Amino acid sequence: MKNLLLFSSLFFLMAGCAEKAEAPVKKDDSWWKEGIVYQIYPRSFKDTDGDGIGDLKGIIEELDYIQSLGVNMVWLNPIYSSPNADNGYDISDYRSIMEEFGTMEDFDAMLEGMHERGIRFVMDVVVNHSSDQHEWFLQSRSSRDNPYRDYYHWWPAEKGEPPYRYSLFDAAGDAWKYDSITDAYYLHYFSQQQPDLKWENPKVRQEVYDFMKFWADKGVDGFRLDAFQFAAKDTTYPEFPDDLEQNFIQYYAMQPGLHDYLKEMNEEVFSKYDVMSVAEGAGRNFKEAHELVDADRNELNMAYAFEGVDIAKPEGYSLVHFKEVFSRWDAEFAEKGWLSIFLANHDQARLVSRFGNDDPKFREASAKLLNTFILSMRGTPYCYYGDELGMTNIGFDSISQYRDIAALNGYEKVKSAGGDLDLYLQNLKFSSRDNGRTPMQWDTTLNAGFSTGTPWLPVNENYKTVNVALEEEDPGSVLNHFNAMVTLRKENPVLVYGAYTLLLPDHEQVYAYTREWEGEKMLVLLNFSDDIVTLPVPVEEELEDLLLNNLPQVYYKDRVFSLEPWQALVFSLGPVTE
Repeated sequence: MKNLLLFSSLFFLMAGCAEKAEAPVKKDDSWWKEGIVYQIYPRSFKDTDGDGIGDLKGIIEELDYIQSLGVNMVWLNPIYSSPNADNGYDISDYRSIMEEFGTMEDFDAMLEGMHERGIRFVMDVVVNHSSDQHEWFLQSRSSRDNPYRDYYHWWPAEKGEPPYRYSLFDAAGDAWKYDSITDAYYLHYFSQQQPDLKWENPKVRQEVYDFMKFWADKGVDGFRLDAFQFAAKDTTYPEFPDDLEQNFIQYYAMQPGLHDYLKEMNEEVFSKYDVMSVAEGAGRNFKEAHELVDADRNELNMAYAFEGVDIAKPEGYSLVHFKEVFSRWDAEFAEKGWLSIFLANHDQARLVSRFGNDDPKFREASAKLLNTFILSMRGTPYCYYGDELGMTNIGFDSISQYRDIAALNGYEKVKSAGGDLDLYLQNLKFSSRDNGRTPMQWDTTLNAGFSTGTPWLPVNENYKTVNVALEEEDPGSVLNHFNAMVTLRKENPVLVYGAYTLLLPDHEQVYAYTREWEGEKMLVLLNFSDDIVTLPVPVEEELEDLLLNNLPQVYYKDRVFSLEPWQALVFSLGPVTE
Protein backbone atom coordinates (compact mmCIF):
# COMPACT_ATOMS: atom_id res chain seq x y z
CA MET A 1 0.00 0.00 0.00
CA LYS A 2 1.85 3.07 -1.28
CA ASN A 3 2.18 6.31 0.70
CA LEU A 4 -0.63 5.28 3.04
CA LEU A 5 0.03 7.86 5.75
CA LEU A 6 0.14 10.79 3.34
CA PHE A 7 -2.88 9.58 1.38
CA SER A 8 -5.00 9.22 4.52
CA SER A 9 -4.25 12.79 5.56
CA LEU A 10 -5.20 14.16 2.17
CA PHE A 11 -8.42 12.17 2.05
CA PHE A 12 -9.41 13.32 5.51
CA LEU A 13 -9.05 16.94 4.43
CA MET A 14 -10.84 16.46 1.14
CA ALA A 15 -13.64 14.11 2.23
CA GLY A 16 -16.09 16.82 3.14
CA CYS A 17 -15.54 18.64 -0.11
CA ALA A 18 -16.62 15.74 -2.35
CA GLU A 19 -19.52 16.67 -4.58
CA LYS A 20 -22.74 14.75 -4.04
CA ALA A 21 -23.90 12.55 -6.86
CA GLU A 22 -27.48 13.21 -7.93
CA ALA A 23 -29.98 10.59 -6.80
CA PRO A 24 -32.65 10.20 -9.47
CA VAL A 25 -35.70 8.28 -8.32
CA LYS A 26 -35.66 4.69 -9.54
CA LYS A 27 -38.71 2.71 -10.56
CA ASP A 28 -37.79 -0.80 -9.38
CA ASP A 29 -37.36 -2.27 -5.92
CA SER A 30 -33.66 -1.38 -5.85
CA TRP A 31 -34.56 2.17 -4.86
CA TRP A 32 -35.40 1.19 -1.31
CA LYS A 33 -32.55 -1.31 -1.08
CA GLU A 34 -30.06 1.30 -2.28
CA GLY A 35 -31.77 4.08 -0.35
CA ILE A 36 -30.36 5.93 2.65
CA VAL A 37 -33.09 7.03 5.04
CA TYR A 38 -32.87 10.30 6.97
CA GLN A 39 -35.35 10.33 9.84
CA ILE A 40 -36.72 13.70 10.94
CA TYR A 41 -38.56 14.35 14.19
CA PRO A 42 -40.65 17.28 12.90
CA ARG A 43 -41.20 19.00 16.27
CA SER A 44 -37.47 19.41 16.61
CA PHE A 45 -36.09 20.12 13.14
CA LYS A 46 -36.81 23.78 12.29
CA ASP A 47 -39.41 26.28 13.55
CA THR A 48 -40.40 29.11 11.22
CA ASP A 49 -43.25 30.81 13.13
CA GLY A 50 -41.65 31.31 16.56
CA ASP A 51 -43.95 29.00 18.54
CA GLY A 52 -41.03 26.80 19.60
CA ILE A 53 -42.24 23.80 17.61
CA GLY A 54 -40.72 22.64 14.35
CA ASP A 55 -42.97 22.79 11.31
CA LEU A 56 -43.26 21.72 7.68
CA LYS A 57 -42.08 25.10 6.40
CA GLY A 58 -38.93 24.56 8.43
CA ILE A 59 -38.33 21.29 6.63
CA ILE A 60 -38.99 23.02 3.30
CA GLU A 61 -36.41 25.70 4.20
CA GLU A 62 -33.81 23.00 4.78
CA LEU A 63 -34.49 20.72 1.81
CA ASP A 64 -31.22 21.82 0.21
CA TYR A 65 -29.40 20.84 3.40
CA ILE A 66 -31.09 17.44 3.40
CA GLN A 67 -30.13 16.98 -0.26
CA SER A 68 -26.54 17.98 0.55
CA LEU A 69 -26.32 14.98 2.89
CA GLY A 70 -26.73 12.69 -0.10
CA VAL A 71 -29.64 10.83 1.47
CA ASN A 72 -32.46 9.84 -0.86
CA MET A 73 -35.29 8.96 1.52
CA VAL A 74 -36.87 10.95 4.37
CA TRP A 75 -38.98 9.35 7.08
CA LEU A 76 -41.05 11.85 9.02
CA ASN A 77 -42.61 11.07 12.39
CA PRO A 78 -46.40 11.64 12.52
CA ILE A 79 -47.66 15.01 11.30
CA TYR A 80 -51.38 14.26 11.42
CA SER A 81 -53.85 16.15 13.62
CA SER A 82 -53.29 15.14 17.23
CA PRO A 83 -53.85 16.35 20.81
CA ASN A 84 -50.15 15.47 21.36
CA ALA A 85 -50.48 13.20 24.35
CA ASP A 86 -47.61 11.27 22.75
CA ASN A 87 -46.19 13.89 20.39
CA GLY A 88 -48.34 12.95 17.43
CA TYR A 89 -48.50 9.20 17.96
CA ASP A 90 -52.07 9.76 19.17
CA ILE A 91 -53.87 10.65 15.94
CA SER A 92 -57.26 12.36 15.90
CA ASP A 93 -57.58 12.74 12.10
CA TYR A 94 -55.63 10.64 9.62
CA ARG A 95 -56.38 12.93 6.69
CA SER A 96 -55.28 16.30 8.03
CA ILE A 97 -52.08 18.03 9.17
CA MET A 98 -51.46 19.02 12.78
CA GLU A 99 -52.01 22.78 13.07
CA GLU A 100 -48.67 23.24 14.84
CA PHE A 101 -46.91 21.79 11.80
CA GLY A 102 -48.76 23.74 9.13
CA THR A 103 -51.29 23.03 6.42
CA MET A 104 -51.96 20.50 3.70
CA GLU A 105 -50.60 23.07 1.25
CA ASP A 106 -47.35 23.04 3.22
CA PHE A 107 -47.28 19.25 3.03
CA ASP A 108 -47.83 19.29 -0.72
CA ALA A 109 -45.03 21.84 -1.16
CA MET A 110 -42.69 19.79 1.02
CA LEU A 111 -43.41 16.60 -0.90
CA GLU A 112 -42.93 18.34 -4.25
CA GLY A 113 -39.66 19.85 -3.04
CA MET A 114 -38.37 16.44 -1.98
CA HIS A 115 -39.31 14.83 -5.28
CA GLU A 116 -37.64 17.64 -7.21
CA ARG A 117 -34.43 16.76 -5.37
CA GLY A 118 -34.69 13.01 -5.98
CA ILE A 119 -35.74 12.32 -2.39
CA ARG A 120 -38.48 9.84 -1.57
CA PHE A 121 -40.85 10.42 1.36
CA VAL A 122 -41.83 7.79 3.95
CA MET A 123 -44.88 8.46 6.13
CA ASP A 124 -45.47 7.12 9.64
CA VAL A 125 -48.72 5.15 9.97
CA VAL A 126 -49.99 4.74 13.53
CA VAL A 127 -52.87 2.28 13.47
CA ASN A 128 -52.42 -0.04 16.44
CA HIS A 129 -54.23 2.77 18.23
CA SER A 130 -55.76 6.18 17.63
CA SER A 131 -56.24 9.21 19.84
CA ASP A 132 -59.11 9.15 22.32
CA GLN A 133 -60.12 12.39 20.58
CA HIS A 134 -60.58 10.71 17.20
CA GLU A 135 -64.18 10.82 16.02
CA TRP A 136 -64.22 7.03 15.84
CA PHE A 137 -63.49 6.78 19.56
CA LEU A 138 -65.79 9.64 20.56
CA GLN A 139 -68.58 7.75 18.80
CA SER A 140 -67.45 4.38 20.14
CA ARG A 141 -67.59 5.47 23.78
CA SER A 142 -70.92 7.30 23.42
CA SER A 143 -73.11 4.19 23.62
CA ARG A 144 -72.84 0.43 23.44
CA ASP A 145 -74.95 0.25 20.31
CA ASN A 146 -73.11 2.96 18.38
CA PRO A 147 -71.97 1.82 14.89
CA TYR A 148 -68.36 2.63 15.90
CA ARG A 149 -68.49 0.64 19.14
CA ASP A 150 -66.64 -2.30 17.60
CA TYR A 151 -63.82 -0.10 16.28
CA TYR A 152 -62.13 -0.51 19.70
CA HIS A 153 -61.69 -3.17 22.38
CA TRP A 154 -64.34 -2.93 25.13
CA TRP A 155 -64.95 -5.02 28.23
CA PRO A 156 -68.37 -4.51 29.94
CA ALA A 157 -68.04 -3.80 33.65
CA GLU A 158 -70.81 -6.25 34.57
CA LYS A 159 -68.40 -9.05 33.66
CA GLY A 160 -66.10 -7.89 36.43
CA GLU A 161 -62.59 -6.58 36.03
CA PRO A 162 -61.01 -7.55 32.70
CA PRO A 163 -57.99 -9.90 32.62
CA TYR A 164 -54.84 -7.93 33.35
CA ARG A 165 -53.04 -6.33 30.44
CA TYR A 166 -49.80 -4.41 30.77
CA SER A 167 -49.57 -0.86 29.39
CA LEU A 168 -46.21 0.47 28.27
CA PHE A 169 -47.05 4.12 29.05
CA ASP A 170 -49.63 3.99 31.84
CA ALA A 171 -48.52 5.28 35.24
CA ALA A 172 -50.08 2.24 36.91
CA GLY A 173 -49.07 -0.15 34.14
CA ASP A 174 -52.71 -1.12 33.54
CA ALA A 175 -53.90 -1.31 29.92
CA TRP A 176 -57.63 -1.32 30.74
CA LYS A 177 -59.22 2.07 31.41
CA TYR A 178 -62.68 2.29 32.97
CA ASP A 179 -65.06 4.64 31.14
CA SER A 180 -68.21 5.58 33.03
CA ILE A 181 -70.21 6.70 29.96
CA THR A 182 -71.05 3.10 29.04
CA ASP A 183 -69.85 1.39 32.23
CA ALA A 184 -67.07 -0.45 30.40
CA TYR A 185 -63.30 -0.68 30.07
CA TYR A 186 -61.33 0.06 26.90
CA LEU A 187 -57.93 -1.37 26.02
CA HIS A 188 -54.81 0.75 25.55
CA TYR A 189 -51.40 -0.91 25.20
CA PHE A 190 -49.85 2.56 25.34
CA SER A 191 -51.27 5.62 27.16
CA GLN A 192 -54.89 6.07 28.25
CA GLN A 193 -55.20 8.63 25.46
CA GLN A 194 -54.27 5.96 22.88
CA PRO A 195 -57.09 3.36 22.73
CA ASP A 196 -56.24 0.30 20.64
CA LEU A 197 -58.09 -0.13 17.37
CA LYS A 198 -59.86 -3.43 16.83
CA TRP A 199 -58.25 -4.86 13.71
CA GLU A 200 -60.50 -7.89 13.91
CA ASN A 201 -63.26 -5.60 12.58
CA PRO A 202 -63.02 -5.46 8.74
CA LYS A 203 -64.52 -1.95 8.77
CA VAL A 204 -61.50 -0.71 10.76
CA ARG A 205 -59.11 -2.30 8.29
CA GLN A 206 -60.88 -0.70 5.34
CA GLU A 207 -60.77 2.71 7.03
CA VAL A 208 -57.00 2.32 7.36
CA TYR A 209 -56.46 1.20 3.76
CA ASP A 210 -58.58 4.09 2.51
CA PHE A 211 -56.55 6.77 4.27
CA MET A 212 -53.27 5.12 3.25
CA LYS A 213 -54.43 5.32 -0.36
CA PHE A 214 -55.31 8.97 0.23
CA TRP A 215 -51.65 9.69 1.04
CA ALA A 216 -50.27 7.36 -1.65
CA ASP A 217 -52.39 9.20 -4.21
CA LYS A 218 -50.70 12.40 -3.07
CA GLY A 219 -47.34 10.85 -3.95
CA VAL A 220 -46.08 9.43 -0.63
CA ASP A 221 -43.37 6.87 -1.43
CA GLY A 222 -43.44 4.63 1.61
CA PHE A 223 -45.15 3.71 4.87
CA ARG A 224 -43.64 2.86 8.22
CA LEU A 225 -46.13 1.00 10.44
CA ASP A 226 -45.79 2.00 14.08
CA ALA A 227 -46.25 -0.73 16.75
CA PHE A 228 -48.08 -2.85 14.20
CA GLN A 229 -46.77 -6.10 15.69
CA PHE A 230 -49.37 -5.56 18.42
CA ALA A 231 -52.40 -4.98 16.16
CA ALA A 232 -53.82 -8.52 16.20
CA LYS A 233 -55.40 -9.58 19.48
CA ASP A 234 -57.36 -12.51 20.90
CA THR A 235 -60.71 -10.85 21.52
CA THR A 236 -61.69 -13.46 24.10
CA TYR A 237 -59.06 -11.67 26.23
CA PRO A 238 -57.69 -14.74 28.03
CA GLU A 239 -55.67 -14.55 31.22
CA PHE A 240 -51.95 -14.04 30.58
CA PRO A 241 -49.12 -15.45 32.73
CA ASP A 242 -47.61 -13.45 35.59
CA ASP A 243 -44.52 -12.53 33.55
CA LEU A 244 -46.57 -10.41 31.13
CA GLU A 245 -44.88 -7.12 32.06
CA GLN A 246 -41.37 -8.51 31.70
CA ASN A 247 -42.08 -10.49 28.50
CA PHE A 248 -44.94 -8.54 26.93
CA ILE A 249 -43.50 -8.97 23.42
CA GLN A 250 -44.11 -12.72 23.65
CA TYR A 251 -47.79 -12.19 24.44
CA TYR A 252 -48.54 -9.03 22.44
CA ALA A 253 -46.53 -9.35 19.22
CA MET A 254 -47.33 -11.38 16.10
CA GLN A 255 -50.63 -12.79 17.32
CA PRO A 256 -52.84 -14.89 14.99
CA GLY A 257 -54.39 -12.81 12.24
CA LEU A 258 -51.56 -10.31 11.85
CA HIS A 259 -50.20 -11.85 8.65
CA ASP A 260 -53.70 -11.89 7.19
CA TYR A 261 -54.00 -8.16 7.87
CA LEU A 262 -50.64 -7.43 6.25
CA LYS A 263 -51.40 -9.51 3.19
CA GLU A 264 -54.70 -7.67 2.87
CA MET A 265 -52.93 -4.30 3.29
CA ASN A 266 -50.41 -5.30 0.65
CA GLU A 267 -53.15 -6.29 -1.78
CA GLU A 268 -55.23 -3.16 -1.07
CA VAL A 269 -52.41 -0.58 -0.92
CA PHE A 270 -48.78 -1.59 -1.38
CA SER A 271 -49.27 -3.60 -4.56
CA LYS A 272 -51.10 -0.73 -6.25
CA TYR A 273 -48.37 1.89 -5.74
CA ASP A 274 -44.60 2.16 -6.06
CA VAL A 275 -44.15 2.36 -2.29
CA MET A 276 -41.78 0.93 0.30
CA SER A 277 -43.17 -0.69 3.45
CA VAL A 278 -41.56 -1.35 6.81
CA ALA A 279 -43.01 -2.08 10.25
CA GLU A 280 -41.66 -1.25 13.67
CA GLY A 281 -40.26 -4.53 14.93
CA ALA A 282 -39.39 -7.78 13.18
CA GLY A 283 -41.28 -10.46 15.04
CA ARG A 284 -40.17 -12.55 18.00
CA ASN A 285 -37.74 -14.76 16.09
CA PHE A 286 -36.15 -15.15 12.67
CA LYS A 287 -38.99 -17.32 11.37
CA GLU A 288 -41.47 -14.54 12.08
CA ALA A 289 -39.14 -11.91 10.64
CA HIS A 290 -38.94 -13.78 7.35
CA GLU A 291 -42.70 -14.29 7.32
CA LEU A 292 -43.05 -10.51 7.51
CA VAL A 293 -40.60 -9.48 4.80
CA ASP A 294 -39.68 -12.27 2.39
CA ALA A 295 -40.73 -11.20 -1.09
CA ASP A 296 -42.89 -14.26 -1.72
CA ARG A 297 -44.94 -13.45 1.39
CA ASN A 298 -46.42 -10.29 -0.15
CA GLU A 299 -46.46 -8.45 3.17
CA LEU A 300 -43.65 -5.94 3.90
CA ASN A 301 -40.38 -4.95 2.21
CA MET A 302 -37.88 -4.89 5.03
CA ALA A 303 -37.34 -5.91 8.65
CA TYR A 304 -36.68 -3.30 11.33
CA ALA A 305 -35.28 -5.30 14.25
CA PHE A 306 -34.55 -3.93 17.72
CA GLU A 307 -32.09 -6.47 19.10
CA GLY A 308 -29.07 -4.43 18.02
CA VAL A 309 -30.30 -1.02 19.14
CA ASP A 310 -31.30 -2.41 22.54
CA ILE A 311 -27.75 -3.53 23.37
CA ALA A 312 -26.54 -0.23 24.85
CA LYS A 313 -27.11 0.07 28.61
CA PRO A 314 -26.18 2.70 31.23
CA GLU A 315 -23.46 0.39 32.51
CA GLY A 316 -22.03 -0.09 29.02
CA TYR A 317 -22.13 -2.95 26.54
CA SER A 318 -19.97 -5.74 25.15
CA LEU A 319 -18.61 -5.18 21.65
CA VAL A 320 -18.33 -8.95 21.24
CA HIS A 321 -22.07 -9.21 21.88
CA PHE A 322 -22.72 -6.24 19.57
CA LYS A 323 -20.82 -7.96 16.75
CA GLU A 324 -22.56 -11.27 17.34
CA VAL A 325 -26.02 -9.70 17.13
CA PHE A 326 -25.44 -7.75 13.92
CA SER A 327 -23.57 -10.66 12.31
CA ARG A 328 -26.34 -13.10 13.21
CA TRP A 329 -29.02 -10.88 11.67
CA ASP A 330 -26.95 -10.35 8.53
CA ALA A 331 -26.37 -14.08 8.10
CA GLU A 332 -30.06 -14.81 8.52
CA PHE A 333 -30.99 -12.36 5.72
CA ALA A 334 -28.02 -12.99 3.43
CA GLU A 335 -30.06 -14.97 0.90
CA LYS A 336 -33.66 -13.92 1.48
CA GLY A 337 -35.42 -10.87 2.85
CA TRP A 338 -33.98 -7.43 3.55
CA LEU A 339 -32.88 -5.59 6.70
CA SER A 340 -32.90 -2.06 8.07
CA ILE A 341 -29.62 -0.94 9.67
CA PHE A 342 -29.86 1.62 12.47
CA LEU A 343 -28.61 2.52 15.94
CA ALA A 344 -30.90 5.48 16.69
CA ASN A 345 -34.41 6.76 16.19
CA HIS A 346 -37.03 8.88 17.99
CA ASP A 347 -37.46 6.20 20.67
CA GLN A 348 -33.76 6.17 21.60
CA ALA A 349 -31.30 8.51 23.23
CA ARG A 350 -28.47 9.93 21.12
CA LEU A 351 -26.31 7.58 19.08
CA VAL A 352 -22.91 8.84 20.26
CA SER A 353 -23.97 8.95 23.93
CA ARG A 354 -25.16 5.34 23.87
CA PHE A 355 -22.75 3.51 21.59
CA GLY A 356 -19.78 5.88 21.42
CA ASN A 357 -18.17 8.29 23.85
CA ASP A 358 -19.65 11.80 24.02
CA ASP A 359 -16.77 13.21 26.04
CA PRO A 360 -15.39 16.15 23.99
CA LYS A 361 -12.12 14.26 23.61
CA PHE A 362 -13.78 11.37 21.76
CA ARG A 363 -17.17 12.67 20.58
CA GLU A 364 -16.20 13.51 17.01
CA ALA A 365 -14.22 10.36 16.33
CA SER A 366 -16.78 8.02 17.86
CA ALA A 367 -19.71 9.72 16.08
CA LYS A 368 -17.87 9.32 12.78
CA LEU A 369 -17.12 5.68 13.55
CA LEU A 370 -20.76 4.91 14.32
CA ASN A 371 -21.92 6.56 11.10
CA THR A 372 -19.27 4.58 9.23
CA PHE A 373 -20.68 1.38 10.70
CA ILE A 374 -24.29 2.15 9.80
CA LEU A 375 -23.38 3.15 6.26
CA SER A 376 -21.08 0.21 5.53
CA MET A 377 -23.40 -2.64 6.52
CA ARG A 378 -25.72 -4.64 4.27
CA GLY A 379 -29.33 -3.44 4.38
CA THR A 380 -31.04 -0.06 4.18
CA PRO A 381 -29.41 2.45 6.59
CA TYR A 382 -31.60 4.68 8.75
CA CYS A 383 -29.81 7.85 9.94
CA TYR A 384 -31.48 10.00 12.60
CA TYR A 385 -31.44 13.82 12.35
CA GLY A 386 -28.53 15.37 14.25
CA ASP A 387 -26.47 12.19 14.28
CA GLU A 388 -24.72 13.48 11.18
CA LEU A 389 -23.43 16.26 13.50
CA GLY A 390 -22.65 14.07 16.48
CA MET A 391 -25.40 15.60 18.65
CA THR A 392 -25.34 14.28 22.23
CA ASN A 393 -27.67 13.52 25.14
CA ILE A 394 -28.79 16.65 26.96
CA GLY A 395 -28.55 15.15 30.46
CA PHE A 396 -31.58 16.45 32.39
CA ASP A 397 -31.28 16.32 36.19
CA SER A 398 -34.93 16.68 37.21
CA ILE A 399 -38.12 14.93 36.13
CA SER A 400 -39.65 18.39 35.67
CA GLN A 401 -37.39 18.92 32.65
CA TYR A 402 -38.78 15.94 30.73
CA ARG A 403 -41.66 16.09 28.26
CA ASP A 404 -41.91 12.46 27.17
CA ILE A 405 -45.03 10.68 28.41
CA ALA A 406 -43.08 7.44 28.80
CA ALA A 407 -40.57 9.12 31.13
CA LEU A 408 -43.19 11.01 33.14
CA ASN A 409 -45.55 8.08 33.66
CA GLY A 410 -42.63 5.75 34.29
CA TYR A 411 -41.50 8.06 37.08
CA GLU A 412 -44.97 7.99 38.66
CA LYS A 413 -45.03 4.21 38.44
CA VAL A 414 -41.66 3.89 40.21
CA LYS A 415 -42.76 6.45 42.78
CA SER A 416 -46.04 4.69 43.58
CA ALA A 417 -44.20 1.38 43.91
CA GLY A 418 -41.69 2.88 46.34
CA GLY A 419 -38.84 2.34 43.91
CA ASP A 420 -35.47 4.07 43.63
CA LEU A 421 -36.27 7.42 42.00
CA ASP A 422 -32.63 8.51 41.92
CA LEU A 423 -31.69 5.39 39.98
CA TYR A 424 -34.65 5.94 37.64
CA LEU A 425 -33.49 9.50 36.90
CA GLN A 426 -29.94 8.32 36.40
CA ASN A 427 -31.10 5.79 33.83
CA LEU A 428 -33.32 8.41 32.15
CA LYS A 429 -30.30 10.66 31.72
CA PHE A 430 -28.77 7.91 29.60
CA SER A 431 -31.77 6.43 27.83
CA SER A 432 -34.72 8.85 27.78
CA ARG A 433 -36.33 9.47 24.42
CA ASP A 434 -36.17 13.22 25.10
CA ASN A 435 -32.39 13.00 24.65
CA GLY A 436 -32.97 12.18 21.01
CA ARG A 437 -35.63 14.84 20.49
CA THR A 438 -33.84 18.06 21.41
CA PRO A 439 -33.88 20.76 18.72
CA MET A 440 -31.64 20.49 15.68
CA GLN A 441 -28.49 22.56 16.13
CA TRP A 442 -28.17 24.78 13.07
CA ASP A 443 -25.80 27.56 14.16
CA THR A 444 -24.51 29.62 17.09
CA THR A 445 -27.43 32.07 17.22
CA LEU A 446 -30.27 32.06 19.76
CA ASN A 447 -31.65 28.55 20.33
CA ALA A 448 -29.14 27.17 17.83
CA GLY A 449 -31.12 28.73 15.00
CA PHE A 450 -34.00 26.33 15.64
CA SER A 451 -36.57 28.92 16.78
CA THR A 452 -36.94 32.58 17.70
CA GLY A 453 -39.36 31.51 20.45
CA THR A 454 -38.98 29.21 23.43
CA PRO A 455 -38.24 25.69 22.14
CA TRP A 456 -40.63 22.94 23.24
CA LEU A 457 -37.54 21.10 24.54
CA PRO A 458 -34.37 22.93 25.56
CA VAL A 459 -31.48 23.15 23.13
CA ASN A 460 -28.38 21.24 24.18
CA GLU A 461 -25.81 23.64 25.67
CA ASN A 462 -23.09 22.36 23.33
CA TYR A 463 -24.81 23.88 20.28
CA LYS A 464 -22.14 26.58 19.96
CA THR A 465 -19.56 23.94 19.03
CA VAL A 466 -21.85 21.27 17.55
CA ASN A 467 -23.93 22.76 14.73
CA VAL A 468 -24.45 22.68 10.99
CA ALA A 469 -22.90 26.06 10.19
CA LEU A 470 -19.57 25.28 11.87
CA GLU A 471 -19.38 21.71 10.64
CA GLU A 472 -20.11 22.60 7.03
CA GLU A 473 -17.00 24.79 7.05
CA ASP A 474 -14.77 22.24 8.77
CA PRO A 475 -13.45 19.57 6.35
CA GLY A 476 -12.75 17.26 9.29
CA SER A 477 -16.16 17.56 10.94
CA VAL A 478 -18.60 14.78 11.79
CA LEU A 479 -20.94 16.22 9.16
CA ASN A 480 -18.42 16.14 6.36
CA HIS A 481 -17.33 12.65 7.30
CA PHE A 482 -20.99 11.59 7.14
CA ASN A 483 -21.29 13.15 3.69
CA ALA A 484 -18.17 11.36 2.50
CA MET A 485 -19.39 8.02 3.83
CA VAL A 486 -22.78 8.47 2.14
CA THR A 487 -20.99 9.21 -1.15
CA LEU A 488 -18.78 6.15 -0.73
CA ARG A 489 -21.81 3.92 -0.19
CA LYS A 490 -23.76 5.34 -3.12
CA GLU A 491 -20.80 4.94 -5.47
CA ASN A 492 -20.00 1.37 -4.37
CA PRO A 493 -22.82 -1.17 -4.57
CA VAL A 494 -20.58 -3.62 -2.71
CA LEU A 495 -21.58 -1.73 0.47
CA VAL A 496 -25.25 -2.27 -0.33
CA TYR A 497 -25.39 -5.80 -1.68
CA GLY A 498 -22.00 -7.30 -0.84
CA ALA A 499 -21.48 -10.39 1.28
CA TYR A 500 -20.54 -9.55 4.84
CA THR A 501 -17.84 -11.53 6.64
CA LEU A 502 -17.03 -10.89 10.30
CA LEU A 503 -13.35 -10.96 11.25
CA LEU A 504 -11.92 -11.23 14.77
CA PRO A 505 -15.29 -12.09 16.39
CA ASP A 506 -13.80 -12.30 19.90
CA HIS A 507 -11.78 -9.08 19.80
CA GLU A 508 -13.13 -6.88 22.60
CA GLN A 509 -12.21 -3.52 21.04
CA VAL A 510 -12.16 -3.84 17.26
CA TYR A 511 -15.03 -4.59 14.90
CA ALA A 512 -13.58 -5.76 11.58
CA TYR A 513 -15.41 -7.12 8.55
CA THR A 514 -15.25 -7.36 4.79
CA ARG A 515 -17.85 -6.63 2.14
CA GLU A 516 -17.52 -8.49 -1.17
CA TRP A 517 -19.58 -8.30 -4.38
CA GLU A 518 -18.97 -8.86 -8.09
CA GLY A 519 -15.19 -8.96 -7.82
CA GLU A 520 -14.86 -6.01 -5.45
CA LYS A 521 -13.89 -6.35 -1.80
CA MET A 522 -13.64 -3.82 1.03
CA LEU A 523 -12.28 -4.04 4.55
CA VAL A 524 -13.81 -2.06 7.41
CA LEU A 525 -11.86 -1.57 10.67
CA LEU A 526 -13.56 0.09 13.65
CA ASN A 527 -11.86 0.66 17.01
CA PHE A 528 -14.76 0.82 19.49
CA SER A 529 -12.60 1.97 22.41
CA ASP A 530 -10.79 4.88 24.08
CA ASP A 531 -7.47 3.06 23.67
CA ILE A 532 -4.80 2.74 21.00
CA VAL A 533 -5.09 -0.81 19.66
CA THR A 534 -2.31 -2.68 17.86
CA LEU A 535 -3.81 -4.88 15.17
CA PRO A 536 -2.23 -7.00 12.44
CA VAL A 537 -4.03 -6.77 9.11
CA PRO A 538 -6.85 -9.32 9.51
CA VAL A 539 -6.98 -10.32 5.81
CA GLU A 540 -4.49 -11.93 3.45
CA GLU A 541 -4.98 -9.45 0.61
CA GLU A 542 -2.90 -6.35 0.16
CA LEU A 543 -4.52 -3.09 1.23
CA GLU A 544 -4.90 -1.39 -2.12
CA ASP A 545 -6.50 1.97 -1.31
CA LEU A 546 -7.62 3.77 1.83
CA LEU A 547 -11.12 4.95 0.96
CA LEU A 548 -12.14 6.57 4.22
CA ASN A 549 -10.46 7.56 7.49
CA ASN A 550 -12.19 9.43 10.30
CA LEU A 551 -8.90 10.80 11.72
CA PRO A 552 -6.10 12.89 10.15
CA GLN A 553 -3.75 9.97 9.72
CA VAL A 554 -3.28 6.23 10.11
CA TYR A 555 -0.33 4.49 11.74
CA TYR A 556 0.64 1.36 9.82
CA LYS A 557 3.90 -0.54 9.37
CA ASP A 558 4.76 -4.09 8.31
CA ARG A 559 1.08 -4.99 8.03
CA VAL A 560 0.38 -3.91 11.61
CA PHE A 561 -1.94 -1.03 12.56
CA SER A 562 -1.88 1.19 15.60
CA LEU A 563 -5.51 2.18 15.61
CA GLU A 564 -6.23 5.44 17.39
CA PRO A 565 -9.18 5.62 19.82
CA TRP A 566 -12.45 5.35 17.86
CA GLN A 567 -10.64 5.23 14.55
CA ALA A 568 -12.64 4.02 11.53
CA LEU A 569 -10.96 2.92 8.31
CA VAL A 570 -12.39 1.61 5.04
CA PHE A 571 -10.01 0.00 2.55
CA SER A 572 -10.38 -1.33 -0.96
CA LEU A 573 -8.82 -4.76 -1.31
CA GLY A 574 -9.10 -4.64 -5.08
CA PRO A 575 -10.29 -7.48 -7.34
CA VAL A 576 -10.75 -10.82 -5.63
CA THR A 577 -8.53 -13.55 -7.06
CA GLU A 578 -9.79 -17.10 -7.17
